[in-house]
Amino acid sequence: MLNRILLIFALTLSGLAHADEVAIKTADLTLNAKLEKADNWPSGPVVLITHGTLSHNGSEIITALQELLQENGLSSLAINLSLGIDNRHGSYDCAVPHKHRHQDAIDEIGQWLDWLKKQGVKNVVLLGHSRGGNQTAWFAAEHDDSVISKIVLIAPQTWSQDYAAKDYQKRYDKPLAPLLEKAQNLVQQKKGQTLLKNIGFIYCKDASASADAIVSYYAAEPRMDTPYLLPKIGKPVLVFAGSEDQIVKGLDQQLKPLAESGKIELETIDGADHFFRDLYIEDLVDRTVEFIAE
Repeated sequence: MLNRILLIFALTLSGLAHADEVAIKTADLTLNAKLEKADNWPSGPVVLITHGTLSHNGSEIITALQELLQENGLSSLAINLSLGIDNRHGSYDCAVPHKHRHQDAIDEIGQWLDWLKKQGVKNVVLLGHSRGGNQTAWFAAEHDDSVISKIVLIAPQTWSQDYAAKDYQKRYDKPLAPLLEKAQNLVQQKKGQTLLKNIGFIYCKDASASADAIVSYYAAEPRMDTPYLLPKIGKPVLVFAGSEDQIVKGLDQQLKPLAESGKIELETIDGADHFFRDLYIEDLVDRTVEFIAE
């Protein structure tokens, strides 16, 4: 057990995971992803993994997921959301102007799903962590593709406009409303690409962000709330919550009615934080493998 944890840690630090980088060229951007092949490639199931907010596919949790899935005989494709940057690698640099939108990920997940189908994959499990969990759920709720067999969401984002406003005030000591109103006015005037500078945006202080980006991440949109989406998904869904998660708090309580009704399966991992570090990620993958095999 200890040797496995040390191996995952070493891979995360060194970037020497077994996965091969693959790419898609679109009209505007090159998208990249890490493909980890197991003996079941390409028939599947292949797990399509989407990372969290401003993160990337080489982060600790994504690297560990791919390594452990491969050990269990499952191939995986961990995508890098472009966030509006050509051939993006690594965490998003807050100094770079934000021109991306939350919902851009929906299209990119779809492009990677199409890529997998072109490789001959017949069975895909969608998996997302944190904000990527919400984006995965959003995609699944609106794209009931026959190749998708199951959905796994790890600490998926919850959202309310009231909480977003309170969190913005706490984080930046400024009200959200004036900034959002200004951005919405620009969008209505078809000036959504206008940059608003020296603002707080997501996790970035003194950032620049387009009006389109601000409206996307902060305006009222029920689909930003994963519990809203779950009843709309037609495939089996497994959701993981961590009892010590301080980022997506109270997820298990919010989802308890859906779990009790049988609409979803809910696993609360006692002691796990938002990133399911150490032994918790192994527990998570063990349950995921069981769920995929059910």
